[in-house]
Amino acid sequence: MKSFVPDPKMFTLSGVFYPTGYVFAMFPTVEDARDGERRLVHAGCEEQTLSLLTPADIHEKIAAGVVVEGGLPSPGTEAATARHYEELALKGHYALLIPASKQEDAEKVMQALRGARISFAQRYRHLVIEDLVA
Repeated sequence: MKSFVPDPKMFTLSGVFYPTGYVFAMFPTVEDARDGERRLVHAGCEEQTLSLLTPADIHEKIAAGVVVEGGLPSPGTEAATARHYEELALKGHYALLIPASKQEDAEKVMQALRGARISFAQRYRHLVIEDLVA
């Protein structure tokens, strides 16, 4: 497992965390996160694709993006989710960032983590915009 290094592609244009194609799963303790990692590797996920986020990482690299100039919180559900991550991180929760770009990948991840001590999990998918023709 690797340490989390933010990629600009994981953020919206306004700087809010939105890692399309990933599952972001939070755990009450580092031991719970390591258990999640073991479960994922046992299920066939490649260890080097998993990222561990410490509470400090969540605060500095994820939640910091929800404050805009002037100190006002960023609006939107992505920002609200990042604020929820921050609340959990302040309680000492850790997170795993897990690649899951396809539906079957997401199902595999959730099956592997069934029974794990997850405090919160979110799957990020592409925003779909459909043109309607009269």
